Amino acid sequence: MSITAAMPTAKPRPRQTRTKRVSSLPAIKFSQLLPSHIDLRDPLKAVLVCEDCGTWVPITGIQKKVKKLVPHHTGAAGVGDAIRCRSSNRLVEWDMTIPEWWQALTDAVKEASSRQATTVLAKAFSPQTDRTLRARAQRTPAGRRADWDAVRKLVADTDTNRRAVPAGDAPAEAPAVPLDTLRPQRLTR
Repeated sequence: MSITAAMPTAKPRPRQTRTKRVSSLPAIKFSQLLPSHIDLRDPLKAVLVCEDCGTWVPITGIQKKVKKLVPHHTGAAGVGDAIRCRSSNRLVEWDMTIPEWWQALTDAVKEASSRQATTVLAKAFSPQTDRTLRARAQRTPAGRRADWDAVRKLVADTDTNRRAVPAGDAPAEAPAVPLDTLRPQRLTR
């Protein structure tokens, strides 16, 4: 299929922001934002975190005098009832250079990494726990057998007392407990 002069072609789109409207809120200054909330790695596609809704929003008009946030919604994408964020079309003041932003971001990363512990330190033992653990580590199988032989009579007495049936076969306010195992039987016709 060949292209003829009669075939429609797309018109060139304007590179400026489509609306002349500007938000009445005060301008956002880069110096007042956290460096991690700004992305200037590609200055022509700069984005920042909206102060009101917390979403990453592109900045339009980077090469123009008027730089402002793109109109955006507060909710998730694809939601039927979209609500426009009040920071849409808000002016952006570019009051720091890209090297200054990069240095502030590097400093913020260093500060954050210095706050995080690199190794988990074990909690110190109390003196009693330390003595118990050392004694347990020094014990031998023969020593354990001797310890069990020393308490075997007490364990046997405790087991005998547990098996003993108290006087009276039923609690004071309940029916007697059946001692025979109940097994259901089938009805015969």
